[in-house]
Amino acid sequence: MAVCDECKGWLNPALAADSAVRRGDEVLLIQRKYPPMKGAWAFPGGFVEQGENPIDAAVRELEEETGLVGKEPKLLMVMGDADRDPRKHIVSIVYEIQVSEDQQPVAGDDAADARFWPISTLLSGEVEFAGDHLTILKNWLSQ
Repeated sequence: MAVCDECKGWLNPALAADSAVRRGDEVLLIQRKYPPMKGAWAFPGGFVEQGENPIDAAVRELEEETGLVGKEPKLLMVMGDADRDPRKHIVSIVYEIQVSEDQQPVAGDDAADARFWPISTLLSGEVEFAGDHLTILKNWLSQ
């Protein structure tokens, strides 16, 4: 086990929280504004802040990246492969989150774009996904 001299603790994976939002046959994705994987599409999400509950982080990141106010978050899955992100080992907790029909996504924060995509288009291979986000989608749809 490696120990971090700087933080005087164990070198643990980083923790992220992602939001899975669906409207009928469409799913919400954001286009990454910055590297790594700039331009690729992903579920809205980001790092959990110190002292923050991951469920709150998912709702916060959803609003920061899309302007959508989420409600009723429900644990969907955990993704933790050590190679899922080129920056470092990042474990993501994915929550299914509801948003009201009258809200429309607007890209903000780390997102270059935010929109609902037809599931059939996403599964066709036409869209470049960031990391393992296509796997997240497929796992979600198979539940």
